[in-house]
Amino acid sequence: MSKIKQDKIPMTLTEDNVLKVLGYKYKLVRERDNLLNFGDKVGWIEWKPDGTFGKLHDKPAVGLSCILDPHRFSFTWLTTSITEIIKEEDDYVKFKTSNSTYELWHAQQENKNDTKQ
Repeated sequence: MSKIKQDKIPMTLTEDNVLKVLGYKYKLVRERDNLLNFGDKVGWIEWKPDGTFGKLHDKPAVGLSCILDPHRFSFTWLTTSITEIIKEEDDYVKFKTSNSTYELWHAQQENKNDTKQ
């Protein structure tokens, strides 16, 4: 009998009864529905003209797609191409794609400043 793959997200309950996610480096939030994705790595994909993978970048830029937990054959989340970078700081970026708006926090920044928990 095969097992269904179930990703486990470590969490703890704070004293004020708020669930806090532990053990991740990046938090990606889609604005329209507050969809949360967590990962240990983030990259920015440049696409070739034929729509296939071109190059992986370390920094966001218009025309690149955000990929969370990039691996050789899998990933946690992949956005469409960035159309606008709204705000960019050392450990935070808010950007628009062709169909959504996202916020990405590095865990150290998110733990200090994020109020959307």
